[in-house]
Amino acid sequence: MKQDIILAGVGGQGILSIATVIGSAALAYGLHLKQAEVHGMSQRGGDVQSNLRLSTEPIHSDLIPRGAADLIISLEPMEALRYAPYLAPEGWVITNTVPFVNIPDYPPMESVMAALNQLPHLIAIDVDTIAREAGSPRSANMVLLGATAFLDYLDPEKLRDGIRRIFGRKGEDVVAANLKAFDAGLQFAKNQ
Repeated sequence: MKQDIILAGVGGQGILSIATVIGSAALAYGLHLKQAEVHGMSQRGGDVQSNLRLSTEPIHSDLIPRGAADLIISLEPMEALRYAPYLAPEGWVITNTVPFVNIPDYPPMESVMAALNQLPHLIAIDVDTIAREAGSPRSANMVLLGATAFLDYLDPEKLRDGIRRIFGRKGEDVVAANLKAFDAGLQFAKNQ
């Protein structure tokens, strides 16, 4: 088993928290894990990206080559497009539909969504609205993670356990809010 995952977004959206939860779940499975992150501009709303490689065999490189990503998880639609060249032919993109407009020439959302809709496997989800409806607007990243659990790359219960481990030090209310957001994202993806 091998899974190459690119996580993308903008600083402050919680991409690295998603990577940490997936990594925790992968280690619980006994998988090998390599991760490379770019988050130097995260303080200023810049690009945040993580390559996450999971395998039953040892992994020799932490970078995912173009055309090899099994999954792109993106909290920002333009960032999903930025990394689309890395997607494998049968790969999936799970992306938020709400833009984080941090540049003056951000293209119209109709154009962004039209390009995303050209991809062979796409789940586009308004994670912000679903997180608010679940009662935890700050858990939009966990809504997105829940939507990825639909693909069965990792067992949803292992991901829930990862959420409990990662957010447990913040208290039971935070864990419960993140689990509720995760389950709302999973349900959305199942209904698509």
